[in-house]
Amino acid sequence: MERDLAWWREELEGAPAVLELPTDRPRPAVQSFRGARHPIALPAGLVERLRTLARGEEATLFMVLLAGWQLLLARWSGQDDLVVGSPVANRHRAETEGLVGFFVNTLVFRGRLEGDPTFRELLRRARRGTLGAYAHQDLPLEAILDALQVERDPARNPLFQAALVLQNAPAHRLEMRGVELEFVEQEGGTAKFDLTLEAFESADGVAGSIEYATDLFDAETVARLAGHFRTLLEGIAADPDARVRALPLVGARERRELVEAWSRSGDPQPRRGCLHRLFEAQADRVPGTVAVEMGSEALTYAELDRRANRLARTLRARGVRPDARVGLCVQRSPEMVVAMLAILKAGGAYVPLDPGYPAERLAFLLRDSGARVLVAGGGLAERFGAFDGEIVEPAPAEKGGDDARLDVEVSPEHVAYVTYTSGSTGEPKGTEVPHRAFPGFFDGVGYARFDGGEVLLQHSSVSWDAMTLELWPALLTGGRCVLYDGTTPELPRLAETIRRHGVTTLWLPSALFNVVVDGMPELLEGVRQLLVGGEAVSPAHARRALEAFPGLRLVNGYGPSECTVFATCWPVPAGFEGHTVPIGRPIGDRRAYVLDGALEPVPVGVPGELYVGGPAVARGYLGRPGLTAGAFVPDPFSADGGRLYRSGDRVRWRPDGTVEFLGRVDRQVKVRGFRVETGEVEAVLARHPAVREAAVVARDDAAGVKRLVAYVVPDGPLVPDTVREHARAALPEYMVPSALVVLDALPLTRNGKLDRRALPAPAWETDGRFVAPRTPDEEILAGIWAEVLGTERVGAHDDFFALGGHSLAATRVLSRVAKTLGTEVQLRVLFEAPTLAGFAARVAAARIHDAGAELPAIARVARGRAARRGRGAASAPSAAGVPAEAVETPAVQALAPRGARERAAAVVRAGAALVRGAAPPGWQHVRHGVARAALGRPGRGSAAPRAGGDRRAARGAAHGVRGGGGAARAGGAPRGAAGAGAGGPVRPPRCRTCGRAGPPRPRDGARALRPGARAAVPRPPAAARAGRAPALRRHAPRGLGRVEPGGAV
Repeated sequence: MERDLAWWREELEGAPAVLELPTDRPRPAVQSFRGARHPIALPAGLVERLRTLARGEEATLFMVLLAGWQLLLARWSGQDDLVVGSPVANRHRAETEGLVGFFVNTLVFRGRLEGDPTFRELLRRARRGTLGAYAHQDLPLEAILDALQVERDPARNPLFQAALVLQNAPAHRLEMRGVELEFVEQEGGTAKFDLTLEAFESADGVAGSIEYATDLFDAETVARLAGHFRTLLEGIAADPDARVRALPLVGARERRELVEAWSRSGDPQPRRGCLHRLFEAQADRVPGTVAVEMGSEALTYAELDRRANRLARTLRARGVRPDARVGLCVQRSPEMVVAMLAILKAGGAYVPLDPGYPAERLAFLLRDSGARVLVAGGGLAERFGAFDGEIVEPAPAEKGGDDARLDVEVSPEHVAYVTYTSGSTGEPKGTEVPHRAFPGFFDGVGYARFDGGEVLLQHSSVSWDAMTLELWPALLTGGRCVLYDGTTPELPRLAETIRRHGVTTLWLPSALFNVVVDGMPELLEGVRQLLVGGEAVSPAHARRALEAFPGLRLVNGYGPSECTVFATCWPVPAGFEGHTVPIGRPIGDRRAYVLDGALEPVPVGVPGELYVGGPAVARGYLGRPGLTAGAFVPDPFSADGGRLYRSGDRVRWRPDGTVEFLGRVDRQVKVRGFRVETGEVEAVLARHPAVREAAVVARDDAAGVKRLVAYVVPDGPLVPDTVREHARAALPEYMVPSALVVLDALPLTRNGKLDRRALPAPAWETDGRFVAPRTPDEEILAGIWAEVLGTERVGAHDDFFALGGHSLAATRVLSRVAKTLGTEVQLRVLFEAPTLAGFAARVAAARIHDAGAELPAIARVARGRAARRGRGAASAPSAAGVPAEAVETPAVQALAPRGARERAAAVVRAGAALVRGAAPPGWQHVRHGVARAALGRPGRGSAAPRAGGDRRAARGAAHGVRGGGGAARAGGAPRGAAGAGAGGPVRPPRCRTCGRAGPPRPRDGARALRPGARAAVPRPPAAARAGRAPALRRHAPRGLGRVEPGGAV
């Protein structure tokens, strides 16, 4: 056993405990085991080619199917390391081959796809792992889980969530003298795991089914999965030396749909031209219309155009030319808009600088952008004392100077602005956005209306590209832009601005949208179009907004800064009931592709990375050719030499052709709508003299809000407040960590990398409101929690998992609760009620239930000689009329009215002869008492087991035998049969050979059927089939035949 355990420890070292398959619905907190099946069939020709491949590698068909199944799951999940389970007969020793009992064990096979091997190499890896697992199969899976301390989660099976079962035992015809038997297809309605591929070999190839959890998957999704498996195996058989990532999952028709139909929008092509030229066209068309207003100040299109022309001449005189970067640091005001237009008219590109940024960051942005001219107003120029370029004040409101338009040669390919976002190298990176990228997100699009009748509100930071959405669609279509009078949006002031100025189109980042819906939904009155995005949109808040304002057009917009505002959009329909809000389809001239690591399209439902193409794609990162080459790649689907932007976002196609966001591929996170590279924050923290190492992650706090958490290893005495102040001096407010955790050392994986999963949860501050435990139970439980979690105090409303709890800690808590309070509670209770008060209430309820429960005693029915002599008061049947040993078996539990998780592997229909005549010889040797019980249906309710009568009765409710034929009764027993139904206990038949009453005990070492096990119909020994009935000890049934390793009973 120690040798086996040592092998399993090494084999599963670092193995992922979770298979992250994309699901159609969120995973429930507790696994329900509801399931269904989808049939599969592999033709004989394909199977023979796979067998040929297996023989060439000294492998088996099971190993080929295992490698293919692992590859399919890897492609669907995006993982290159996963674990699959499979049952084995575990009768590889001569001593156990003929032994009665349940010996099946579950083995786990690890699939490693690192390095993108060929399938032939993957098969060799699978062969080595399979043979190693077979050689160490004596160790039960439960012992492995205990030894490895695998975390238990009531929502999923531990260690593996997908399984493979190959029924490769030779098919035997079941025969009983005078009885016809046939296998019956059954739909059990259960699923033991998320996915189970169960296959049967036959002369026609391989047939079987995929069993799936209906809580997670739709039937259409599993049908696609089955189709991908067939396509993948065809590709493997055709070219086993292909790289596993290059093997096909989709056919030609599905590929055309993904690459051509779904990747483009149906919108008309937008206008072409530079931003300032498109604005000038509107100034000529509607010169007297108000273009920009803030409070009581307003500028018409003509006035805005003239003022911008005057400042543009000043900038030209300072040397501004096409593609020259010009810093822009002006408070939100009409002068800000004048300065933007002026920079563009002079041919330059504006570099927005938020006045709220720390001086250190502002200086870096100016230095990195190479700006030699800075437009700064409102007294902000003094913040740039170290700037050695020229500083220009915005144009004054009074008339004077030449306000005619300039004739500067600027093309749509020239840069319009440079926006800085967080950089993974520790420094921000500037994205160069050309003029051609703008019109496609608002001109002629179908997701929203942008024209002269719309009033847009500009409230975002000038440094965020959301400002582009709030400003330019109004100015380039003849609409009106209202500037918010303030730095940070405050709901009352925001509502007043919207009401006063009649705002009709509003942009809100997702986090602010949630705050509005929760706290001041009336703010949206009068708004016709609400554009939301920046991070995942809450479905619940979207539904509430649409219910409160039925006429509101709510749009979920997605777009990285590198793709200019929006790349895809999805108008949320009325009555939306989804679990996630899709990011929609491509808009305007944008293109969207969901690709794998080889830039091949992934099928519907399979996760991939989102790539964006078309004119919206930025020129690149300013002064960073290496970063540009990694993020902007050649477009393999374009004939004009275009490029795709690699977003780093993990998405998938939905069946309706919309894109669903799943998360980030890299470590970039979004906090309050802002993109944050945690590496940049780590670099700033590491510059503190008292910090030796730093790690930053985004975690949800107790309220479910995503916040940055910093973990630091001190280099000497460290005062946390000084580290926070250090971060505030160098970073924007949204990048400053909300919590700081001091560690002796950062946890590392076996490969020496930071183990982010092992970082402890922070002790979130709760505004100083601490509610002490209020009841004796809460006080006791608070002490247990504090001891297990290593925290000083626990309040009534504290969340176990927010305090750093996990499933192993939860197990320790339940153990201490049982010892201290004498109350047994299930693990899922703590998941369902994670606060101290809620958990205490559930513990108290469990104690009351335990005290008041009165379970009926199970009366054992005397058997054999005791039954004949009438000895023992325990001879009465149990309440169900079934022998006690039958009640205690899982087979009877499976028949209990409360539901079932166990079922037989095969159902056999018996002919009428079994009911009318005597049971076949040897049947009486079936050892389980429930096998001599019949299913009676006294009323219209569910079938319930009752004792069968003499040996002529139909037997075998367990083991899947049920009555059939014209003379069969619902109970399966003939009228007049002895038993509970006839007023007496079961009298088991006497063995004619050994004289023993009832079946003998199994040999030592035989296992009883366990919950969750699958048992086969016993096959009587050859002597019994010939009409003789030998003792069971000498002729133990062998089941349905031998099962090779990797197969199942």
